[in-house]
Amino acid sequence: MINNILSIAFCLAGGFFFLGGTLGLIRFPDTYSRLHALTKADNLGLGFIVLGLILVAQTIPEMIKLTLIWLLALVGSSSACYFIGNHLFNNSDRPENKA
Repeated sequence: MINNILSIAFCLAGGFFFLGGTLGLIRFPDTYSRLHALTKADNLGLGFIVLGLILVAQTIPEMIKLTLIWLLALVGSSSACYFIGNHLFNNSDRPENKA
């Protein structure tokens, strides 16, 4: 019973962070801020959702799979953010030129 309540709470917290990341993507003024919102908030949201699902997982392999999915998403989003930001930085779309 406690696991189910904690699972729901973690999944709701994850949804809250996903919503925050989505709002940041829509509302923030430049690409760097949008990338920050997407990578930080969405990864934290996914982490909360994975944590919530681990609490109700039935077997150890399910828990390991969920953790690996989260780690793969962390690596993928961090790499994509780095490549996009580096490409923008090298093509003179630097934040100090925007002010």
